[in-house]
Amino acid sequence: MRDIKKIKNKWKAQFELKIDAKVNQIWELISSPSNLESFHPFCKSNKTITWPGKKSVDELIYLNGLTYIREFYTWEKLKGYSLFIGEKNKKKSFVIWEIFSKNESQFLKITVYPYFLRNLPKWISYLPYKLIVIPALEAYLKSVIGGINYHLKNKEITPKNYFGEHKWFS
Repeated sequence: MRDIKKIKNKWKAQFELKIDAKVNQIWELISSPSNLESFHPFCKSNKTITWPGKKSVDELIYLNGLTYIREFYTWEKLKGYSLFIGEKNKKKSFVIWEIFSKNESQFLKITVYPYFLRNLPKWISYLPYKLIVIPALEAYLKSVIGGINYHLKNKEITPKNYFGEHKWFS
């Protein structure tokens, strides 16, 4: 079994954004099968394998052909979920999606605990994370959550690379 407490003690990248929609609209979008195809600006395809709920599994193929498997770990209706994501049979990053309210507004926050250099002490991985990993992941998360907001506002699929290309996924 994966040690979530140990994973959460390592580096993370996160981004949150006010979403112009109601909680149930946000939840309906992010919990629907193949949901990434509607809003993810770097998603080529999102095939559902097992859905819905805590044991959900899907496949995400990025625009550059990189293929990741998402294995859901927790699933709380109208609140969010957590999952492990990465290439099949390889190390996985841990990701938490959270819907919350603040000052009568709705927000979505995504936090990523990357697998990259996870087993090294923080002082050794400090520079790669601070200079490369965290800034790249924050830009990625900003685009993903921005894509959700775009989709919910405009009622249309978020265009590919809408917020700019990403060096790891475009």
